[in-house]
Amino acid sequence: MENPNSVGPPSALTYLDPHYWDERFSSEEHYEWFKDYSHFQHLIISNIKPSSSVLELGCGNSQLCEELYKDGIVDITCIDLSSVAVEKMQSRLLPKGYKEIKVVQADMLDLPFDSESFDVVIEKGTMDVLFVDAGDPWNPRPETVSKVMATLDGVHRVLKPDGIFISITFGQPHFRRPLFKDPKFTWSMEYNTFGDGFHYFFYILRKGKRCNDEKEDEKCNDPSISLYQDELEGEDYLFRTRIDDGED
Repeated sequence: MENPNSVGPPSALTYLDPHYWDERFSSEEHYEWFKDYSHFQHLIISNIKPSSSVLELGCGNSQLCEELYKDGIVDITCIDLSSVAVEKMQSRLLPKGYKEIKVVQADMLDLPFDSESFDVVIEKGTMDVLFVDAGDPWNPRPETVSKVMATLDGVHRVLKPDGIFISITFGQPHFRRPLFKDPKFTWSMEYNTFGDGFHYFFYILRKGKRCNDEKEDEKCNDPSISLYQDELEGEDYLFRTRIDDGED
């Protein structure tokens, strides 16, 4: 069923096409995935210090970096695979005086930064794109797992020894946990939820904090998936549909 509020493509698989994003960003000025900043601002403030160096994966045309800047977090580097998105973001930020925010074209699967460069890496809906053709969410396709692990490897590498990775996503803990808690990573895992009815997830992975017998994420019960699609905003519906398909 088509969502009347959706402004996106007819299929989530289109999100895997880089040309789609270039064409979209050339005409679209702003779109916010998974709620706007006000819904999770309290979680940002409690986990990111103003002095932190932050890397945002897949900035697109989101206002996340601007909102972080307004909260005193100014050492920000944004990346996006789309050169169109990068150019338009640079043009948007400069007149506002956000000179400290750097925007560069880069692939999150192959981060071009030195090891231990950032205090925080954050992504909001960017990794969800990797899962649109994952197949069974309990047993995702090897190609999907390879891309996700390449992203996580890069994030883990560029984080400072006590850095944190924040992932804002639809992905439920029972699907994300096996990937986030791969034995090669040293981070702990915890999460919060936000949103009314349908839960969005705010994961916090703290590098160097993992214990062999850790049970830090067991204090949170995995919430059930809401079936009320009218609670979702715009294209969130397309990602939601992929979750429904996998649950059948």
